[in-house]
Amino acid sequence: MWTWSYVRSPVARLLFTSGLSERGAASIDTQEWYRCCPDLLGESVQPKFIQSHLDSGTKAFLKQSVEKSGCLFTQLYHSFLSTVLSPLVSRTSINGFLGRGSMFVFSAEQFQQLLRIGPEWKAERLLDLGAGDGGVTQVMRGHFREVYATEVSLPMKWHLQRRNYKVLGIDDWQQTGFQYDVISCLNLLDRCDDPLHLLWDIKRSLVPNTGRLILAAVLPFQPYVEVGAHWQHPKQNLEIKGKTWEEQVTNLSNEVFQSMGFEVEAVTRLPYLCEGDMYNDYYVLDNAVFVLRASDNREESAH
Repeated sequence: MWTWSYVRSPVARLLFTSGLSERGAASIDTQEWYRCCPDLLGESVQPKFIQSHLDSGTKAFLKQSVEKSGCLFTQLYHSFLSTVLSPLVSRTSINGFLGRGSMFVFSAEQFQQLLRIGPEWKAERLLDLGAGDGGVTQVMRGHFREVYATEVSLPMKWHLQRRNYKVLGIDDWQQTGFQYDVISCLNLLDRCDDPLHLLWDIKRSLVPNTGRLILAAVLPFQPYVEVGAHWQHPKQNLEIKGKTWEEQVTNLSNEVFQSMGFEVEAVTRLPYLCEGDMYNDYYVLDNAVFVLRASDNREESAH
């Protein structure tokens, strides 16, 4: 469930719209979004942790969210249509129709820091699985000559096509005859029916040795699948053990990823942000963002 930060007061709104100063950011507790106790991570994960911070890209997204949520008549219109359409189509498709609800996972600088690349680094192919409206894909696209994306929602596919991404079918991206230098799987593991099979398909689709998976997961891990206007439990329940963010990151790393033949190269804690509405300026969840590489080439079946 999305939680929110209220910034409806004139003083707080002024701080946001003037560029989210460090003083203003501190006043809404944004440092908690990035807080981690590395000593609580498993021994194998501790050296891989990267401390992230509120940066200019994140501030720009928050400022935009505040400004959009302040358009009262637009928000009333969105609220009305959302109420009418919600019994008929998915929340994702409603957001696609209305052009709202954009997500933010990481800034360009945070993406580069995680992959340990510079601004000029280039590779051949990126695949963004479950790309939504393509806003996060846009952060990564400058590093790749070809950008591919998948998405279930038809309105979101339209957004991706307008951005000139090559949209692949959800059952086709594994069978293109080529492999990808980077595959992004951002907040999808808890929204699919068969997460282990997804990881296995990703592993087979990465360029050997140099290919990387950048994977984000909301913690605590609470999986469900959006089917039309309804939500249901996934067919395969991926049980993540641990009560704290650090414990769940360690369990994911050592039990899930390692068992699927992946090695963690980097992990950080970032906020998963979503544009707000007439009630809240933005919504935020806790994210763990991993960079993974295939640690072997075993031809094994998914669990």
